[in-house]
Amino acid sequence: MARLPRLTLPGCAHHIIQRGNNRQTVFSSAADQQMLLTLLGESARKFGVALHAYVLMDNHFHLLATPSTADGLPQMMQAAGRRYVRYYNDSQGRSGTLWEGRYRATVIHAERYLLPCMAYMDLNPVRAGLVAEAKDYPWSSYRHYAGLRVDSLLTPHPLVWALGNTPFAREAAYAELVRAGITLEQQDLLTRSALSGWALGEGDFLAELQKRTERRVSKNQAGRPPMMPKEDPPLD
Repeated sequence: MARLPRLTLPGCAHHIIQRGNNRQTVFSSAADQQMLLTLLGESARKFGVALHAYVLMDNHFHLLATPSTADGLPQMMQAAGRRYVRYYNDSQGRSGTLWEGRYRATVIHAERYLLPCMAYMDLNPVRAGLVAEAKDYPWSSYRHYAGLRVDSLLTPHPLVWALGNTPFAREAAYAELVRAGITLEQQDLLTRSALSGWALGEGDFLAELQKRTERRVSKNQAGRPPMMPKEDPPLD
């Protein structure tokens, strides 16, 4: 069976997951994580992609981004990914592949899932037991949105601006959103949609997406919530 092409649509929010080959470590130092962020920033600007959020774990990372063109997201991921592999292999004295095949990604219905996706990403290190609170982890976008630092890599989504009329109000609202957390159902949907490549949203949203692409956006019939395949175990 032919491999399902990625669903990439300009102007839509995409949740992206890139894993290390065989779940191996892809960051061995803070310098490595900073290097990937630098490369992602350069590639995002070059290819017209707005990076909204990120979290870098030891053996994988998540991004939330909106491309301005159909090719922008794959071009960004390819350019940054290849340059990072060369850097990492040279610094570690290794050779060969680093990533587990191609990155996984899908379109999400921003009005329903963008803020939960940001909280899901920020809470990843907490779920993994690396830190007690999201604010304690340096390699996510949480501190930017909570007003603890300024991260020039990020372009806030309009839904973030809608959280409050002032920076303080937005930062407090976002911190409260992450503190409240997300449901296990939301966590599962966000993980499995990215891994499967099926768009995440309800019937009307999926129907509108389908008008924009010949590639099927949902495994099920239009108007029904997408069912996620079970072959990929959940990955935070």
